[in-house]
This record gives sequence, C-alpha cells and structure tokens, in this order.
Amino acid sequence: MNRVNLVLIWHMHQPQYRDPASGRYVLPWTRLHALKDYWGMVRTLREFPNFHATFNVVPSLAAQLEEYASGTFSEPWFDIAFRPAEELDADAKAVILERAFQINRENLMRRWPRFTELFNRTQHADKEMNAADLFSQRDWRDVQLLSQLAWMDEFWLTSDPVLMRLSDKGANFTEEDKLELRGKQLELLREVLPEYRRASESGQIELSTTPFYHPILPLVCDSDMGRVSNGHIQPLVPAFRYPEDAAEQLRRARNYHEKLFGHAPKGLWPSEGSVSDQALDLAAEQGFRWFGTDEGVLGRTLGCGFGRDSNGIPENADRMYSPLCVKRNGQEIVGFFRDHMLSDLVGFVYSRMGAMAAAEDLHQRLRAIGDRVHTGRPLTVSIILDGENAWEYFPNSGREFLKQFYRRIESDHDIHALTASEAIDAAGEIPCVENIVPGSWINANFDIWIGDREDLVAWGMLRKAREAYAKAKRLHNQGVDGAVSAEKLAAAYEALLAAEGSDWCWWYGPEHSTYNDAEFDAFYRTLLTEVYLKIGAEAPGELAEPIKRLPEDALVSAPQSYLSVRVDGRESSYFEWLGAGLYAADRRGGSMHGRAYLMHELHYGFDEEWLYVRVDLFEEAKSELRDCVFRVAVRAAQEVKIQAHICDGILTDLQIESNDACLLGAQQYVQVAYGQILEVAIARSVIELAGRNSILLATSLWESGLPVDMLPSEGSLEIKLGEESFAWPTS
Repeated sequence: MNRVNLVLIWHMHQPQYRDPASGRYVLPWTRLHALKDYWGMVRTLREFPNFHATFNVVPSLAAQLEEYASGTFSEPWFDIAFRPAEELDADAKAVILERAFQINRENLMRRWPRFTELFNRTQHADKEMNAADLFSQRDWRDVQLLSQLAWMDEFWLTSDPVLMRLSDKGANFTEEDKLELRGKQLELLREVLPEYRRASESGQIELSTTPFYHPILPLVCDSDMGRVSNGHIQPLVPAFRYPEDAAEQLRRARNYHEKLFGHAPKGLWPSEGSVSDQALDLAAEQGFRWFGTDEGVLGRTLGCGFGRDSNGIPENADRMYSPLCVKRNGQEIVGFFRDHMLSDLVGFVYSRMGAMAAAEDLHQRLRAIGDRVHTGRPLTVSIILDGENAWEYFPNSGREFLKQFYRRIESDHDIHALTASEAIDAAGEIPCVENIVPGSWINANFDIWIGDREDLVAWGMLRKAREAYAKAKRLHNQGVDGAVSAEKLAAAYEALLAAEGSDWCWWYGPEHSTYNDAEFDAFYRTLLTEVYLKIGAEAPGELAEPIKRLPEDALVSAPQSYLSVRVDGRESSYFEWLGAGLYAADRRGGSMHGRAYLMHELHYGFDEEWLYVRVDLFEEAKSELRDCVFRVAVRAAQEVKIQAHICDGILTDLQIESNDACLLGAQQYVQVAYGQILEVAIARSVIELAGRNSILLATSLWESGLPVDMLPSEGSLEIKLGEESFAWPTS
C-alpha cells in the first residue's frame, strides 16, 4: 500500500469572553473547557510518543488561559459556584439555575445520580415557585459542587485523590469540599499552557496559530469576498475593506505566539479555514509557511469534485491527498486540505459508537486510502477539527477513543502521524497554483458570517464603528486640540479587533443557535459600544437594540392527541392532522428580506413511532417558488437535519444529516412528501433524547443557498415531551 502521512490538527478556540470595560468574563466556557479538554488532549499523547500531531491555539484563547492561570481573573459564575451556600441571595441562585445545567446530560451529568436528581427537580417544579425556594441549603451546595466537578479532566477525576474522593462521595458536600475543588481547578488551570510548551519542545506536537481574535480574514480584507464565493447573497453597502486590520490580526498572533511558546509559528489555521488570495498574501508576507482549509476550497480551486464511493474513497483522490503550494508575487505558502468526511466522522459520528469500534473504523478507512489510491508518492491525509466541543458527546470525554486510535496508528508501519511541517518535508514534490478560490470549511463560502440580514446588520455596525475610530485617529495624528489620546485610541482599536472575530456572526442568522444567543448578541454590541466610549463619541442608538431576531407574535398550541398521518404532501382528510400542535405566526403586513413572508403555519405531532411535521405556505408563495430547499431540523441531545430540494413543485432530492454528518441509510427513518403542503415523518428512534424532556424544532425555506423565510422566525420551537403532549411516555 502507499505510505499515508496523517496530518491531525486539533483546533483549540473559544471567543474572547472578557468584557473590556469591566474586565469580567461574561461567559465561563474558556475556563470550563480548559479544565475538561485543553490540558488532557495534549497529556494523552504522552502515552504515544511516536504519534505526532499539530495543535492550533488561537491567541485570544491563550491570552484568556494565561489570565485564568494567574488566578487573578474575574468571572461571576466561578465566584457564585464556590460562594458559601448560606451567602447565596436570590440573584445568585437564579444564576446557578441558569448556568449549572448547561451541560451534556448523558455523559457528564448522569455520572452523578444526585446531579440528575437536582436537574429533574428543576424541570418538574411548580412554575409559580420562587427559584430561591426550590432547594434546601444542602441542595444548593451539591448543585454548586457537582456543576464544577463535572467539568474536571477525566485523567484528574480518576487519579487525583481529592477529586476521586469527591466523585465517590457524590452528594452531601461540605463547604470544605468546595474549597478543595476550587483549589484543584486553579491548580489545573496553571498546568494547561505549560503542557503545550512541554509537548512542543519535545517535538511531538507542532503549535500553529490563528489571526488573533479569530476574524474571517477574507471578509475583513474585503466583505465583497462573500459575493465572490456566493453571488446570490446581498452585498454590504458600503463594503467593509480593512486589509490593514487583517494584517494586524496576523502580526499580533505571530508576536504573541512567539512570546508565549518561545518560537514563531510556521503554520496558520485561518479562522474557520477561511482563505482568499489577499489573505494568503498577507500570511506569506508575515512568514507563515503553511495554512489549512477544507477540501471544498481545494475542489473549487482545481475545478474538480471529491464525491465518495461506497467505501468513502473520493474521486480525484490523488489531488485531494496532496498538499498544494500557492505561489504569488514571489512568495509561496503550502496548503493542507482537510478530508471533510473523516473529520466529521470524528466530530459528529464516532461518539455514537464504542471506542474500539470507532477507532478501528477510522484506522481501516486510512488503510483503505493507502490501498486504493496510487500516486507513486506518499499520500497526505489531513484530519482537522475542533479539539474541544466534540468530547462532551463521547463517554469519558473521548479519551478511550483517542487512545485506541493513537495506539493503532503508532503500531501501523504504513501510516505515519506527522506534524504539518514534518508532512511538508515528507511529501515529495508539491504541485503549485497561482490563485485560490475564496471560501471557508463550510460549503466553501462565507454565508454563515455574511449571508443573512442579521449578519449584514452586524457588519454594518462594525463598519460604522471602524469609520468612527479612523476619524478619531486622523484627528489625533493631526494634533487637533481635544483629540483622543493614544492610550484611548489603542483601547478602542482593541475592542474593534475583538469585534471583528468570527464568533459573533456565527450565531446571527438561522444556521446556529445556543442557550447563550442573547448574551453573544449583547457582548458583540458591548464591544462596539466600547469603541465609541473610548474615542469620546456617542454610541449610536441602534447598539441598544438586539440584532438577533426577536420572537414573533404567534399562536402556539400543544398536540391534543396522537396523529394518523399518511405522508403524501396533501391533507388527505380533515381528520389526518386533527389534534396536531400548531405554530401560527401573525405575519400580516410583515416581510423578510424585503419580500412577503412565504411560510404560513407549522403543524406537528406524534404517534407511537413517528414525529410528524407539516409546513403550510401562503397560497401566493406556492406559484412563486421554482427552485428551493426546505430544511427541517430536530434537536435534542444531537441534531437531525433534513433538506428537501423542490424544483417546480416536485421533490427532486433529499439529504439527511445528524450533527452535520450524512446519516447513511436514513431513508427508512425519514419520510418526506411535497404537494399542497410539506409533510415530514421522522422515526422517534433516531431522535436521541439523553434525558431531555423537550426537543427543538426549526423549519426554514432557502433559495440560492440563502434563507428566505423560517418558522419560528427566532429560530426554533420548543416541544415539551411526556404523555401530556402525546409524545414520549414518561415511564
């Protein structure tokens, strides 16, 4: 078989959660993932010294880790979680109820029955009950400790005497127990970055970086790149064009990385794998040797496809499993292109398999590539994905899967796990191109960040703040009396660079949603407000208004009886949908994207085996739609997504995914029909609840790759489960 050089890149990233005005961390996810994932992901490799990997550490994440390691950080949730229970007031208790249970219930919460018991009590509490009266002091203390213990690293939970004792105890904790756990958290936070330095200095891992605040570089250089990658999206007018900011984000990343780890980074994972000629020119100018992005960008650049056969081997595999050198203006930089399918298997699919079976499957897929793809030179297979979020869905934080996989690769003489830089040296002759097609790892375009009305609103606010800063800087440079000081200009620019981060627009639009949507929205507007405050200007009133679409007025009724639906795209009888749940929005006189609303009502319900969903369009919309896609998403512990392509009133294509990975053989679990109405049936057996007592349902309508309408307009409808809702029985 051909030799396979495996380039495994773990991308470590959380947004900048530190409020520049107050210095407080508005969300706790950097600390919690530092405790559960960042240290352990590198530590696991100690057991496999011949397995080399690359870790991409975003500078804005590392800066937060440094502050957490110092112990001088200010984070309200940390303070409340370890506050003596007798000192908790009503506001603190409300925060505990909001934060403590934002956790994977199957793999993290259920480890401690007491944690599940307390969560269930919140779900069945009388709605009129005051939150402060929900628990006894003993209960509050247990919630505080368990909500923090659940995020501790798997290695520490099974080897540290203090954490083992607390885990075994499981309930009836004391204030002394809480103090001990607090100390262990601070101890582990101090160990994270040194572990990366140690592994890097040993040569086992390579450390790469990302532009400092994780911006989408091509869009910062020129927001019109969004339309270059997808000509159907609406333009931002005027455009946002600040390549000097993109260069500054790269320069800061490189300097900070060198200061933190003792050497300049050779490699760059551009935020979200986003590339363009201009962005790569800037990266090469600053000395970066390699970059990473997705196979979709490679396919568009080379004008070829990578469709898989039944064994997952792509077409044009010889071109896909090779680095590519981009030569421009006397400079060159080498690209790695992630195998999208293999990366998604790790991120979204293997969590549903046993660790040994999942590791064996991935190993055999790599061997199959070596067996079937013959080029006369080594094959470079790149697996690049998030290094933190997937592990909540694996038992024991995925450590057993990783160990099983690392062990198999280390013992296989035909597969060599190399760092990215090692893989360049081992690749032999690398083909070259002069240009790359702009795009990201998602659909080889930038729609997620600039394709929706909300995205355009956010970019418009950013552009106005950038223009205000530029004006203040000009006055300062001209020495005008009363001009803003250099110190305040620097603080304003820092807030601007943070606001350029990709994370804020990730949550705008219909594609993604989280329990923290409102907080992300508010924090983005806080960053922009800080720009105006620092330059002594009045912040526009629009910054006080949420960008995220607000809930619309709607009639919502729960199902009244089990349904008997024949999925044929029409209302077969008056009784077929009688007793279904209903979401009917008041959309009279409303519009979306400058056009009339298209989706009228959403019906839903159950029988003993199926969840049924029905979407009704306005009559005038039926004749208007020629080529569109209906998307139906059901989210519980994981997400099932259905995309039904309608052309001239006929269903022409159907795609079914689970957590963004293709769900093979799913046709037996999903039925879809379109005619007078859209009807969908999803087998209850594929909807993984993992202890949840509700599911989220979202429906949307897309044209030319863009959303044109959705029900509900704010993103999703929560459907309560239980016999009272004629859904899953509670027994």
